[in-house]
Amino acid sequence: MSRMGDVLAGFHAAWEFESDSVLIRYERGIRTPKLFPALGERRVPLAAISGVTLAPGRRGTVVLRAEPRPGADPLMEAAAGQLKENSDPYRLVLPAERETLAEYYADELRAQLKQDGPAERFLVPAPEVPLQFKAYDGKASFDGRTVHFRWFWTGASSAKWKAGDQSFPVADLSGVEWRSPEVFEGHLRLLRREGTEPAVQADQDPAAVVFGLGYGPVHESLPFAAAVLAAARASGPVAAVPVAAPRRDPADIAERIRHLGELHQAGLVTDEEFSVKKAELLAEL
Repeated sequence: MSRMGDVLAGFHAAWEFESDSVLIRYERGIRTPKLFPALGERRVPLAAISGVTLAPGRRGTVVLRAEPRPGADPLMEAAAGQLKENSDPYRLVLPAERETLAEYYADELRAQLKQDGPAERFLVPAPEVPLQFKAYDGKASFDGRTVHFRWFWTGASSAKWKAGDQSFPVADLSGVEWRSPEVFEGHLRLLRREGTEPAVQADQDPAAVVFGLGYGPVHESLPFAAAVLAAARASGPVAAVPVAAPRRDPADIAERIRHLGELHQAGLVTDEEFSVKKAELLAEL
């Protein structure tokens, strides 16, 4: 392996190579994806990496990427493939003139990797608690033991108001369902170990908070989901479940399109966003 303490600095992050891990320190800055400074730094054991790639990037750059093993990182498990490329915490973007140096470190890393199958447990530490964020219909907080949802009167559905504020011990949870705030109808839903509850929309489920325009950004809600998932996994086997939008009642679709139209008229949604989101809704009929 390369000398301990060697550092390869790129745009938005720097990798420090150690004997059994890579310490990734993320920078703060206007152009830095917001998820990175929220993570601060992450120590990724070599046992959590299955491979390393080096490829040309955009506008005179090269991209060094570590491939995390499935099941090794709670953040990537919670994300379930929904992260945009520029928010991938395993990418290091470098000026093209540093390609030779990047290739050297890529080769050094590859020589140390021994496993490429799914990991039996999380190997990368989860984001530190306490964590909290504001969604559209409530505030979510997590202290490491219990998840709390406190509803906002301005956004919560009548079903959630009727149920009241919620608390969920992680020992009672079987998984986390995170749908990115960057797609329509994003939400964070807690899945319970006991009971077969009917499938309901997230805005009607007291075990979920829904995102909206300007609410529940990725850099707050994803580390939250990862921390809850890791804590629940420590209490027993669980899974991060990518959500598939169920088919809905046509009247519900019509109501959502009407609301979307109001946001469009108010200038909160662009013409392009309106067309795309309307098409998404119609596709669910």
